[in-house]
Amino acid sequence: MKKDQVVILENRDTILISGVDASDFLQNIITNDINKVSKHNSIFAALLTPQGKYFFEFFIIKREDGFLLDCSEGSARELMENLSKYRLRSKVKIEDVSSNFVVGAISVENFEDLLDKKKLDGNTIYYRDTPIFLDPRNKQLGARIISNLDKLYLTIKRLNLKIIDSKEYYFQAHTLGIPEKGIKGLKDQLFGLEANYENLQAIDFKKGCFIGQENTARMRLKNKLRRKLMAISSSEKLTAGEELTYKNYKIGKIMIEKPYAFALIKMFDPNFKEFENKELMIDNKKCKILKSI
Repeated sequence: MKKDQVVILENRDTILISGVDASDFLQNIITNDINKVSKHNSIFAALLTPQGKYFFEFFIIKREDGFLLDCSEGSARELMENLSKYRLRSKVKIEDVSSNFVVGAISVENFEDLLDKKKLDGNTIYYRDTPIFLDPRNKQLGARIISNLDKLYLTIKRLNLKIIDSKEYYFQAHTLGIPEKGIKGLKDQLFGLEANYENLQAIDFKKGCFIGQENTARMRLKNKLRRKLMAISSSEKLTAGEELTYKNYKIGKIMIEKPYAFALIKMFDPNFKEFENKELMIDNKKCKILKSI
């Protein structure tokens, strides 16, 4: 994405967590440290299953009235239901505010210019009361803007930005090995560490407990990470569940088939380095590992 460009990430869901216990509530269940979240800093985090498996992922942005969760398309209702299970007697309000917000993305260069003009540190700024934050997963994905539609278009106009097709953004994410589309198929199918959450800055092992923490910490401590989610490139149509092979070895399977394919790949037996840059097969279809994090 060029400096004068912006993409609109349509159909993102947003949830507002508010109330006097909002911070403690989130701190006890999410993988990252809610205390890192401020007006000048936003985070990427996840809610895992009790077994430490992939469940939901989201960005968290601080607001005067609580915390805004920027979530994947169509996830708000189910995420809210699962968050509510842990509410107990906490004084917390969980609201679907998806109809009030739209998400955009600008280049890292544009964001850094805005940061310099405001003479601020951190990864989050407010431009005309609109939060703009550098993507914590990888700054090459630029910065995200969360705003109501009218304010977003006003921001775009004032920054002299040109709206481009969002496919360019999703292609870049795929190139970087970060899944954005089709992630519903990952639920309960792989562990948080296998989804690269540590490298994507989604887990803080110093914060204390979170849902799924026991298995996640044990896997990390004993170096038991034997599979990782990776972007796959192929000119053929791929189907979720298909197995990847190298020579006579089964080395993984397709987890996300389209529009940007990802596979869960073995790290040992054989060693990943042996086939990292080699041509792989899925039945009679050729493919390659595009990116490993």
